[in-house]
Amino acid sequence: MKRAIHLSFLASIIVANAMAADDLASMFSEGKMSGQAREFSISRDYNGASDYTRRANAIGGYVKYETGAWNGLSLGAAAYGTIGFALNDRSNLREVDPTLLSTNNQNDIYLGEAYLQYKNGNTTFKGGRQKLDTPMAGSDDARMLPNLFEAYVLTNTDIKDTTIVAGHVTKFAQGTFGRVYDAGLNHANAILSATAGYSYIDSRNQTGSFEDMGKYAVGHNTGGVTVAGAIYSGIPGLKLQLWDYYAHDILNAIYTEANYGAAITKEVNGYLGAQYIREDNVGADYAGKVKSDFIGAKAGVKVANFDVFGAVSHNSKDASSAATNGGTISPWGGMPAYTQGMVTRHQFMAGTDAWKLAGNYDWKNFGVNLNTGIYYASFKLDALNGYSAKACTTTESGFDVIYNPQTMKNLQLRLRANYTRDFAQNTSGVGTDWNEYRFIANYNF
Repeated sequence: MKRAIHLSFLASIIVANAMAADDLASMFSEGKMSGQAREFSISRDYNGASDYTRRANAIGGYVKYETGAWNGLSLGAAAYGTIGFALNDRSNLREVDPTLLSTNNQNDIYLGEAYLQYKNGNTTFKGGRQKLDTPMAGSDDARMLPNLFEAYVLTNTDIKDTTIVAGHVTKFAQGTFGRVYDAGLNHANAILSATAGYSYIDSRNQTGSFEDMGKYAVGHNTGGVTVAGAIYSGIPGLKLQLWDYYAHDILNAIYTEANYGAAITKEVNGYLGAQYIREDNVGADYAGKVKSDFIGAKAGVKVANFDVFGAVSHNSKDASSAATNGGTISPWGGMPAYTQGMVTRHQFMAGTDAWKLAGNYDWKNFGVNLNTGIYYASFKLDALNGYSAKACTTTESGFDVIYNPQTMKNLQLRLRANYTRDFAQNTSGVGTDWNEYRFIANYNF
């Protein structure tokens, strides 16, 4: 699908052409191509409240070009695409999984990145279409194509051991994963979508389309989202983060996190983490009353090639909150919670208490580039959760196998599975369960 070239990219080209010919030639002669080719296959068998199987296969990825720098100035652009194959009826969402394909389960290709970047000393400015990964706004690259943004971001490291980030995000282009959330179906699905990282009003018809941040999230054009963050790592083993997201006329979200790791014995290393999110409605209150608190903690140990951790979290509840009964809203792909499952993200729903146990093993000592992991997560949903028809406990278990063949550099093969029980319950107490398997092949170049 052809899409209009972004205005900021055209402006970048104009600036570049204003340079001397020799300088322009050197910028492009030093440019580099990169990208990722991806094959993704998924199969989910539903049972319980519903019984059917949904599958999909797709190939795609992205191709990126970045110029060399001229006096600190450089340009970049990337095309993203997905092409489905071996599919059944594309129009039937009970047969074809929508998370690997674009709007209406169609193939797509679009200009996902188009930016100007300028570096001067310890300061970097990047403006235009780009990929962002911050706690409450991120790429969430969980299926075929990631979320992308139109943003203008300034990063500075003048202060020792400290990174300062300031920026303004104007538009959001949902990736393919967000298509699983049919927020327009009913209020319950809207709450599921908004607390799981996507739109409060719609999710299935936005892939690759750069929408105003407010329009995408709540159906109103707004002034975008102003972001400020600070990351400090000056104390050995300690990393501190503080972020503020001011979503004009929607909400203000504050994210804080502390992580600490240290040797317990010569053979054992331990680590701890804590995170907190506070949200409040602001301005025109387009999402209604928003008031929520989320807190999470984790602890783990690394022994030789084993890594095992446990995590817990709690989200507030407030029956007077019009948006999500006190749940935490994250409509732009941000999903930093320690307790999230591979699929289940109920930890942000109102009144939810969640816990998770996980472990993985690196097989490098056996001469193979293989990592295997397992996990189990539990989400105790309060009656105010807003999605399930009644209070229940959702559980999810699964495994993850990652293999990097030594015979083919830059290739990664991955097999993942999740087994979800009582994802939601109807008024009769019958739950929605599924078994899901994913195979992913990524080749970076």
